[in-house]
Amino acid sequence: MEDFSILIGGKAGEGIDNSSSLIASILNKLGYYIYVYRDYPSIIRGGHTFSIIRASVNKVNAHSNKIDFLLALNQDALDFHKDKLTDSAITVFDSSKIKSDGIAIDCLKIIKEEKAIELMKNTIIIAAFFKIIGINFEIIENVLKEKELKELELNLLVAKRGYAEVQKMLDLKTISSIQRPIVSGNDAVALGLINAGLDAYLSYPMTPTSNILHFMAQLAEKFGLKVIHPESELAVILMALGFASMGCKAAIGTSGGGFCLMTEGLSFSAIAELPIVIVMGQRPGPATGLPTYTGQSELNFVLNAGHGDFLRFVVAPGDSEEAFYFSSLAMNLAWKYQIPSIILTDKLLSEGYHSFDTKCISEIKEEKVPLSDEKNNYKRYLDTKNGISPLSFPPMKDNVIKINSYEHDESGITIEDAKITKDMQEKRFKKQKYLEDELENYPTIATYGNNKSKTALICFGSNKGVCIEIAKKLDLFVIQIAIFSPFPIKKLKEAVKDLEKIICVENNFNGQMANIIRSYGVIPHFKILKYDGRPFTTEGLEDELKKVMK
Repeated sequence: MEDFSILIGGKAGEGIDNSSSLIASILNKLGYYIYVYRDYPSIIRGGHTFSIIRASVNKVNAHSNKIDFLLALNQDALDFHKDKLTDSAITVFDSSKIKSDGIAIDCLKIIKEEKAIELMKNTIIIAAFFKIIGINFEIIENVLKEKELKELELNLLVAKRGYAEVQKMLDLKTISSIQRPIVSGNDAVALGLINAGLDAYLSYPMTPTSNILHFMAQLAEKFGLKVIHPESELAVILMALGFASMGCKAAIGTSGGGFCLMTEGLSFSAIAELPIVIVMGQRPGPATGLPTYTGQSELNFVLNAGHGDFLRFVVAPGDSEEAFYFSSLAMNLAWKYQIPSIILTDKLLSEGYHSFDTKCISEIKEEKVPLSDEKNNYKRYLDTKNGISPLSFPPMKDNVIKINSYEHDESGITIEDAKITKDMQEKRFKKQKYLEDELENYPTIATYGNNKSKTALICFGSNKGVCIEIAKKLDLFVIQIAIFSPFPIKKLKEAVKDLEKIICVENNFNGQMANIIRSYGVIPHFKILKYDGRPFTTEGLEDELKKVMK
């Protein structure tokens, strides 16, 4: 089998996420590329939750509507997804909860006989599934041990019982000895920030970036990080700016509602020239919207948030490799140019799990911060040729370091003088040209597929994966916009110059990316928009494309 999908579903609180991680890890042992889509409601217990694990011989970052294996832990898992089953699909279910055709296992009976806990029915079903497709139990056992599960011996016992309940039906072979790390987009962002010298991470948890806080906490001791959960989003950004003022590289994570509360701090960062990196995980809005689902409706927000005119760097990675690379870049550029950097993600990227291919990443290292060697007359906001003032941090003998959110002169002294105000505004914007020139060396625009095609899909963020896959099938060209500020208009115009049909693919109502490129003179012919909180599936995007390509 070269490409197949497994759906495991049940009630929220039944361990579906851990189950999908276990399945992905076992398939990874066989050398498959893995992609995991998670779907869950914003409640702790009850409600339907499921994960789709896709395994392929090729790199994939999108899921399919077609399910080859359904692992059902309750009746909803069967009823809600039976229309997705392929003609040859195999269903494995807990017969103590479900009545259906397929392969029945009385999980409750095994649980009672082994004096296990009900949550372990997941282990039973998973072990049975892998027996059906011909996986040796030793592989399952090794992964269970690697996961360091609580009650490991009991989990192994019920897994053996589930494995013994069924017969082998298929013979899935190891396709490669290569085993790639499986990481979420959030994990990749965190590792990218650490790679660029992160000192402190602060967050008031908001889906879909909450897991960065937990992941950073796990890594804090190993990397000497300060990881803090302050009492509010306002406290988060102000504490981070405090860290920056003392020379500590800080990053923060939030979603749209939290970012809204941070915008005054964002403007403070700009005028005080305090570097900060903000991970902004989009979700459908407005207001609370759908907090555990996906969307791309906050592109305009991050590009325009804050009061006053100021320079910012905004990047929207499309997969886990880019999440790592561009997070490192965001940190480097924030400190080099003393500006806010915003990493725009979404739930599909943040919480999806991907095979992480290190061969796809260009090397990127921490860059040194431009430090002052001034001994007696340090000017925090010295007006230089490129607008970048050499940095220094307290305590600094015989010098005063003033950081000011009011308009100020080169020394940081509050002013209201018209000429100095004009000079300081121009000083801060001098950086833009140098930043734009530097970004010519980075993949601000990426292209994939058939570059001879007269039709192109333009996308950003997590739609990269589904667009590339369907473009390959339909022999189309793909243009991915990775950086939105400063906007790479020259590269975009070069990429579209020979096109006859431009189709923008986005997860928002108004076509925010399409409107942005239109403002630069690139006119889309069609917009394919999805705004129900769910991502494009491969079949869904293909169907929509066929409608506009007639």
